[in-house]
Amino acid sequence: MQHTETLKEVLQFYADAGVDMALDETPHNRLAAPKEIAEPAAAPAGRTHGHSAPADQIQPSVAAKPAPAFTPPAPDTKTHDAHLEEARQLAASATSLDELIALLKNYDGCGLKRTATNTVFEDGNREARIMLVGEAPERDEDLQGMPFAGRSGQLLDKILQAIGLDRSSVYMGNILPWRPPGNRTPTNAEMELCKPFIIRQIELAKPELLVFLGTSCAKNLLDTTDGILKLRGKWRSYSKAEIPVLPTLHPKNLLRQPAQKRLVWRDFLNLRKAAIEKGILPTISE
Repeated sequence: MQHTETLKEVLQFYADAGVDMALDETPHNRLAAPKEIAEPAAAPAGRTHGHSAPADQIQPSVAAKPAPAFTPPAPDTKTHDAHLEEARQLAASATSLDELIALLKNYDGCGLKRTATNTVFEDGNREARIMLVGEAPERDEDLQGMPFAGRSGQLLDKILQAIGLDRSSVYMGNILPWRPPGNRTPTNAEMELCKPFIIRQIELAKPELLVFLGTSCAKNLLDTTDGILKLRGKWRSYSKAEIPVLPTLHPKNLLRQPAQKRLVWRDFLNLRKAAIEKGILPTISE
């Protein structure tokens, strides 16, 4: 029983640290010294199959060179302000979405990048007139490298389909391009370092309508301290580009609290109405 409790504690420690997948079937001691692997002796000249060479002609085994010792990366000596200024300059220099994602992948100022599997940048149609922005990537988004994947993405697809939209008629992004370990809440510093890139992504995509899904997305991009339940359902102006924006709950919240689906359904009906008024969606009579 004691061993069982100990194992549970170890597994919980791994989960809290963000370790949620196995990399190999067999455990390895990464700290052990590399083993020397002996290469087979070279056959002496004139040796024929099935006959041993004389003892004085046998070459000694040559040990393979040990693998180079692991060298930890150099410590980051830049300050947070320096990384933030670099992020702002890089984002502002991008003249296209392709340039922006290339610059983002080369940006090392945010520590989340070092623990993420993929950079989660976009999905959908870049030419779409409606853009949806989500929160930090979770495990499925991190593995697939696109926003709104997994169960929450499937639910969002059903909601969009119900109002006459799909992934080919909207553009999708995330406020954070890298998954926080263990799906923990991102820090304010991490949000600040990534914010210039999503702001520039919205500017380059030039949507006519915005939807902010989730608390961290809505609060940070609208520069407010209000929670999502207070923000949702009301059209606001995204001040960076004067684009109408509708905050609402993230689909992952609906998986945990299904009763909130009715609130999101109202919000997406509101989105459909605005899309019809702008000619993005046809009227019912059409």
